[in-house]
Amino acid sequence: MAIAERQLETWAKQGSTGQFTGTYNTMRGHLLDTSAPYRVANTEVFLQGSYGNDTNVYADSDVDVVLKHTGAYCYDLSHLSPEHRANYERASGGGVQYGYDQFKAHAEDYIKRLYNGVRVGKKAVFVPGNNGRRDADILICQEFRRYISYEPGNILYHEGVAFFSGGNRIDNFPKQHSANCTSKHQATNGNFKPMVRVFKNMRNTMIEKGYLADGVAPSYFIEGMLWNVPVDKFIGSYGYMFVACYNWIVNADVSKLACANNLYWLVQDNSSVCWPTVNFQTFTSALKAYWES
Repeated sequence: MAIAERQLETWAKQGSTGQFTGTYNTMRGHLLDTSAPYRVANTEVFLQGSYGNDTNVYADSDVDVVLKHTGAYCYDLSHLSPEHRANYERASGGGVQYGYDQFKAHAEDYIKRLYNGVRVGKKAVFVPGNNGRRDADILICQEFRRYISYEPGNILYHEGVAFFSGGNRIDNFPKQHSANCTSKHQATNGNFKPMVRVFKNMRNTMIEKGYLADGVAPSYFIEGMLWNVPVDKFIGSYGYMFVACYNWIVNADVSKLACANNLYWLVQDNSSVCWPTVNFQTFTSALKAYWES
């Protein structure tokens, strides 16, 4: 039995943004204050996640803030030809004087002085909400460059962020993710982001009712999954769009699905930035079971 259109309409609505806006603006001001122990001129602060992409639902509580060091960068040369890689290595200088480790240590200490109850996690620094301020996760990271060309007059790279967790470097491209989701939203006459919220709210409900385990379907991957769906599937009622999107997804070649940043595959095993195959399959199976229940 399909879910009622009225319920889908409710799920499609964006959650409250008032407190989130105040939280982000206040934190951004603190993190870029000249009293910070790092060079503010080499620092960038921006939003990522559901609030940054306008796909937040009522259950979303944390504000995801990126604190990025731009005075140095991590890099990936694997997409360069041997000739271009040699060009890069000839042109590159020595080690940096102030890199990721120093920036991270200074930033963590500064955040602990700014707020009470701060907890440093494996990937982000958690700042608990207080007096109207939302909970926040601050990702301390450094500029990342995936080079695709390196020759005189034609140095090209995709810029993202990099951080280390458990000794492993994790690279990602949050700005491209956000920009591509916005473009998809515009191309679908404003239907993409509401449908993301429908899928996210359905995931939350499935977790509450025991259809799905928590952590199987992060919002980031749901956005990426729907970003792959052709524009012509985002037409009609929410019920019609849900069925059209779902049918396209389960019949697609999963190995060809890309993350919304269009720089990583969406479904791939043994990767810190991709959706494990079993989790993708578990989520799509749970969607069908819940829709038909």
